[in-house]
Amino acid sequence: MNAVEALLQRNSIAALTGPEITSEQLETMIRAGLRAADHGWLKPSRFIAVQGDQRKELGQVFLNCTEGWQEMAEDQQIKIMNLPMRAPLIIIAVNASKDHPKIPKIEQLHSTAASTQNIINAAWALGLGAIWRTGDPAHNPLVAEAIGLADNEQIVGFVYVGHKNQNPKPLPELDISQYLTELNL
Repeated sequence: MNAVEALLQRNSIAALTGPEITSEQLETMIRAGLRAADHGWLKPSRFIAVQGDQRKELGQVFLNCTEGWQEMAEDQQIKIMNLPMRAPLIIIAVNASKDHPKIPKIEQLHSTAASTQNIINAAWALGLGAIWRTGDPAHNPLVAEAIGLADNEQIVGFVYVGHKNQNPKPLPELDISQYLTELNL
């Protein structure tokens, strides 16, 4: 699949299954992520791979960091613990902003977001499915602490990666004129 074709056809896939993602596939996705725009070559992004039984451990972290989880019904607790089991691989995208006199932290955050999109695009080009998820765990400081993030780091998202277990939803045809204008001063 050529690059433009992959970009134009990419679609988020929520239903993901095994087999496991190979180390070569993971490395290719991370290399693609590291090619994202990065003002000043600060490399503000890092990634945490979660596979196998580590997914169960992450699910326990999600539950333990959910406010009031002890009072939840057991089925709700199980649902939270099973969130990471929706794919054979989760890549946690982490932004590690640095103080810099010319490059604001927001640009560094944008770089990590671009890295995350590159990972999803690479997964698609490799014939895999992926979906970028956030939700409460991505914004919960207790989750960040539990997975060992430093004070200057934040979760940008959880990229679930696996083999497609559903047909991609049809992509709507977009009228480019609704999104593109020319500067008219």
